[in-house]
Amino acid sequence: MNRTRFLFPKSERLNSKIKIDRLFTDGKAFLVYPLRTVYFISSENPSELEVLISVPKKKFKKAVHRNRIKRLIREAYRLNKNELCNVVISGNLQMQVAFVYVADKELNFHELNDKMKQILDQLKKIASEQ
Repeated sequence: MNRTRFLFPKSERLNSKIKIDRLFTDGKAFLVYPLRTVYFISSENPSELEVLISVPKKKFKKAVHRNRIKRLIREAYRLNKNELCNVVISGNLQMQVAFVYVADKELNFHELNDKMKQILDQLKKIASEQ
């Protein structure tokens, strides 16, 4: 029986300063409003997908609002990531991804979820070409 697990464990979170610096200096980016996506693909530690979610303090002063937006982005990613994970694992790749929220106002979950699907489809296409 093939059960899909919708988890976002700590091992999938990008928190290494070295990897974050490399992601933002050597990575490539694209924009699907309201999220700017920065990604870096390599083959050093195969079958690894790590994600960073960022909401700028400059646009959302209160931590309550930043945390809510991050929670919504995390949930949208968690529900839709499985196909991208399969491509990364089958291609024996290492991928780091950063989602940076660029909108000035908070969007609802359904809009964010639709945008996340578009982003993950684009990342899946990019990863399968590697």
